[in-house]
Amino acid sequence: MAKVILKVNGASRAVEIRPDATLLETLREQLDLTGAKYGCGEGQCGACTVHIDGTPVRSCVIKAASVAGKLITTIEGLAARDGKLHPLQQAFLDAGAFQCGFCTSGMILSGAALLKRHPHPTDEQIIDAMQGNICRCGMFLRVKEAIKKAVPA
Repeated sequence: MAKVILKVNGASRAVEIRPDATLLETLREQLDLTGAKYGCGEGQCGACTVHIDGTPVRSCVIKAASVAGKLITTIEGLAARDGKLHPLQQAFLDAGAFQCGFCTSGMILSGAALLKRHPHPTDEQIIDAMQGNICRCGMFLRVKEAIKKAVPA
């Protein structure tokens, strides 16, 4: 076991981790941040997506120790400190862009990273950015609609 400091959602958190511990299991089991979900365990479905220094990554294939000192943002940390939802979180609600909700946090984090890179994305950019996120309920059209709704005026 090794003690590392993770910067999660704006706070430094000390955790004891095994060398092979993934970021996903550390977030869920030690820090009680359960928004990122375990889906495929291979980094293919996107359910475990978090941001590392603003870039969406699959936390199920990243070793927790490798991101010590980097800024980690989970779905729990995306909203403003006063509780106001991130514009994309609100757009997902407004568009009804989720059904079971299992993929939602990963979809929102991937979409938020897209909007940061491309504030006015084209349909093609949205489709490309969301390729690594799987929704078993088939909400892809509503996800695209939500991303478009979140575009700043």
